[in-house]
Amino acid sequence: MTKTTVVVTIDGFDPDYLDACDAPNLQELGRKGFLKIGKSMMPSVTNVNNVSLVTASYPEVHGISSNYRMIRETGEEIYMESGEYILAETMFQRATKLGKRSVLVTSKDKLRTLLSDGATITVSSEQAPEWVVAGPKVGEPPEIYSLEVNGWSINAANYIMTQHEADLVYITTTDYAMHTYAPDAPESQQHITILDNAIGELLENHPDTTFLLTADHGMSAKSRLLDLNDVLGAYGIRAVQVPIIKDRYVVHHSNLGGCMFIYMDPEHMGRTDEAMKILRETPGIDDVYSREGAVEKLNLYHERIGDIVVTGDKETVFGPSELSRDLGGDGKVPSGLRSHASAHEQDIPLLGYNGDFEGFDFSENRDIGRYVFERTLAD
Repeated sequence: MTKTTVVVTIDGFDPDYLDACDAPNLQELGRKGFLKIGKSMMPSVTNVNNVSLVTASYPEVHGISSNYRMIRETGEEIYMESGEYILAETMFQRATKLGKRSVLVTSKDKLRTLLSDGATITVSSEQAPEWVVAGPKVGEPPEIYSLEVNGWSINAANYIMTQHEADLVYITTTDYAMHTYAPDAPESQQHITILDNAIGELLENHPDTTFLLTADHGMSAKSRLLDLNDVLGAYGIRAVQVPIIKDRYVVHHSNLGGCMFIYMDPEHMGRTDEAMKILRETPGIDDVYSREGAVEKLNLYHERIGDIVVTGDKETVFGPSELSRDLGGDGKVPSGLRSHASAHEQDIPLLGYNGDFEGFDFSENRDIGRYVFERTLAD
């Protein structure tokens, strides 16, 4: 019988949710194994961190430094949702080379298209095959903007494991619930209960599994919107701001996040240092990096980031001032906005159960991927 390693990445699973919500199965797994708080990659967004997990590497190696980017040579802006953009070997590709079987189950279909190269079986809630839907306790997937969809993804993986042997199963969810509800909201308890119960059932059905769980990023309440084009434009500096959090799931975050890439107008490249000084002195901004500095300090991939990388304080997101004006001005954000991408959303849980963890250091979420490469997929 194949010994299976299951990795669950709960999108947006800030440790505050684990503190505020009752999750008896996760707490018990943590007591029997380990449960600690670690760090995500920067920017603290979904694509960057899921790819860091499945490649066990930093963005400077695997090439995914954002959810969304501008191609410098053409000015075209694109979603980073295809496996062709990943420059490092994934755990699924390594498994295939070793003759091992792997399963990928995602709530968001964008992660299926991004991560699936090499996986033996791939399923998303948005593109659910009939044979999975027909499984006991699976059924038709809920809406992507629901509290129930992540439970569906875990239940689907549970069922797939009963039908097909797998050496590796990777499950990754969506953070709609975390964007929408604070940790102390009753809806958050409902969501965490769904996840906790689904994980409990998976391990009850597959008790010999090595189980690892983490998050791609945390989540913070946001109260201020800052338009970096306006900030620089006030000094006559022309530039383009590109929202690295941007994806097709706009209900989550309205494409407003705590990190932004700035591409200087070619005629104003000589004013880059001046622009960085202005940004550093702007309230709401924590850190400002040159392109080279972002590679050195944040481990980003040089060819796919802006001339300047800006990160916000815990309350600030970056985006167009038109949105704030529509809401009454003065830097207002959509009511109840919760988002991420800054350094303030890097805290994430790291949980391991029933594995060979002796002598292995878990401090970042990518270390879970490193464990898979070094222990599950060792030659």
